[in-house]
Amino acid sequence: MSIDRLYHIAAASGGILYIMAFLLLVALTVIIERAWYLKRVIHEGGAISHAISALHHLDRKTIEELSQRTMHFPQGTLLAVPLRYPEVRDPNRLSELLEESILWQVPRVDRSLWMLDTIITLAPLLGLLGTIIGMFNAFQVLGSAGGGAPTQITSGVAEALVATASGLFIAIIGLICFNGLNNYVRLIVHQMETIKVMLVNRLDAPRSVPRAKPADVMAAVPRSAEA
Repeated sequence: MSIDRLYHIAAASGGILYIMAFLLLVALTVIIERAWYLKRVIHEGGAISHAISALHHLDRKTIEELSQRTMHFPQGTLLAVPLRYPEVRDPNRLSELLEESILWQVPRVDRSLWMLDTIITLAPLLGLLGTIIGMFNAFQVLGSAGGGAPTQITSGVAEALVATASGLFIAIIGLICFNGLNNYVRLIVHQMETIKVMLVNRLDAPRSVPRAKPADVMAAVPRSAEA
């Protein structure tokens, strides 16, 4: 199919196909950026959970060592809560402070997903609108002086259906990726909830348990997480 033919089909849809191309570009940008970011966050969250689960007790120095490496990730911000509130000893109060931190991080995790959700709904509707405009133009041939050849009408209808097909294609791709990204978000929130519980349990652990050495803490983190 030539470029001129594509321009003709886009013009027949009332310019809707140009909008569809823009929506596809936005959707792919959001999908690639969010997938790359969320996979990194999940990987780092797994490393943090693994490091904390290997310890029987946490104190301020141990938390500082872990926090310095993970402060740029949502799960790592939970480690800063006991450091900001050293006077809090009540496990229930500490749990509430950690939950507050999680609530602050959730919008950061699912940022831009609303755009993908909107495109999934909007693309088929725009496709239908483009098809209606295209069919209106196709049947205008009947009002011409010659009455219009049947092949002109059928070809016009076929071109009009391209807009609907494009909208459905964008919606299908977007829906699959949106569900996958939502699953990543749920996993990250689960990781943060798990880290919250582990922090409360280990900060409230008996103080008679020997503190792990810093070298042991850092060795507990998988080497791949340092990248």
